[in-house]
Amino acid sequence: MQNMRKIFLLCMAVMMTVAGLEAKTLVVYFSATGTTKAAAEQIAKDQKADLWEIVPAEKYTAADLDWRDKQSRSSIEMADPDARPAIKQCTNILPYDVIYVGYPIWWGICPRIINSWIDNNLPQLEGKKLIPFATSGSSTIEQSVQYLRKTYPTLKWENGQLKNQ
Repeated sequence: MQNMRKIFLLCMAVMMTVAGLEAKTLVVYFSATGTTKAAAEQIAKDQKADLWEIVPAEKYTAADLDWRDKQSRSSIEMADPDARPAIKQCTNILPYDVIYVGYPIWWGICPRIINSWIDNNLPQLEGKKLIPFATSGSSTIEQSVQYLRKTYPTLKWENGQLKNQ
């Protein structure tokens, strides 16, 4: 019985591929300055994927992004692991099997708005292949991927890729 199930699933996968029903891909990203947006657009083009921007309910200003100011919005959010900035709306992720998740590196990890998006989409993200990508002028992506894996251990995180513009 188990072998018949495996054969059936293999046949379904072949038929879906032949019928053009291969895995649907989505590129989701947050970009405060436009750098991550450019990387997301390129990935979406290369992967023939749909594109979705995570838009904060309250836009980040230049003062909000001043990492040297301990009272700036980004500094306050990143100092609080439970911070979840509001986002305008979510997209329907159910049709997608592969989701690229893009963000700038803030304090070595993803901005808290990425946590907002993930939290808003649990448990629909479970079972999907998640591929992080990030932009940064000086950081690597490894620490942020470790953070995502630790914070969301039930999700299937692939190794990430840094996309410098």
